[in-house]
Amino acid sequence: MSLTTVRDMIGEEVQGVRRFNREVAGRIGALTDQFLGRARPMGEARILWEIGPEGTEVRTLRTRLALDSGYTSRVLRSLEQQALVTVGSSPDDRRVRRVQLTDAGRAERTELDRRSDELALSILEPLSVSQRTRLVAAMAEVERLLRASPVRISIEDPSSADARWCLEQYFSELDARFETGFDASLSISADAHELTPPAGALLVARVHARPVACGALKLHPGAPAELKRMWVAPEARGLGLGRRILRELEQLARDGGAQVVRLETNRALGEAIALYRGSGFREVAAFNDEPYAHHWFEKRLA
Repeated sequence: MSLTTVRDMIGEEVQGVRRFNREVAGRIGALTDQFLGRARPMGEARILWEIGPEGTEVRTLRTRLALDSGYTSRVLRSLEQQALVTVGSSPDDRRVRRVQLTDAGRAERTELDRRSDELALSILEPLSVSQRTRLVAAMAEVERLLRASPVRISIEDPSSADARWCLEQYFSELDARFETGFDASLSISADAHELTPPAGALLVARVHARPVACGALKLHPGAPAELKRMWVAPEARGLGLGRRILRELEQLARDGGAQVVRLETNRALGEAIALYRGSGFREVAAFNDEPYAHHWFEKRLA
């Protein structure tokens, strides 16, 4: 396939995304400054809904919605002027700003929920049962793929807060799922110094700056590299993150001079076993004495 043909295909895909965006924006009323028939644009309504009944930190709001600080400040000032929110310091840390809904804000959020339901019904009602089923299923698939799109994977300092959080979640899940529980001190090591370049690497995947997955690599000059600490948060599963991290770890292994990568896993981790087999790993005889392993895999790198 020629480069021109590839570019044409990508161009057609881009145009398809743009058509979809235009259709959705018009259908949900994003182009008006009176979203859902209220006296505010969609951006203000979305932030009002996202603040939630319990309130939230402003920095969390920005991260969750991928907003810059200037825009967030302008919207919050507007909502304050409408007496829908209050913004102040967190009682736990005076340096942290926190936003809360007022009574009027909670009432407005409830009304926005009601009108959002009405808009959804107006989209669904004209369709047949089979069309509604197809539309909702297609929307779920689009949502799943859009959630995968903003994921960013990068090499992480194993001692960082996000790295430690991912590893703690990983160990906790293994302890819950393994028949005998899990004690990291009994397992083959993958300590911070072993996961720091050039000895190895730890990858962390984030969605809007929030860690959701990790994977690690140990390099051994002249010997197979080891894959360790593969974990994806439950809410991020089904987005292909495990496969993406696995590919990046394999590339790091190639870059580090490894010709073969190896890993071991427990029989309780059926989804991980399926991932490895589907990614070209073959099961081999045990090559270490990992006490929690039932399966050993390796893959020769092209």
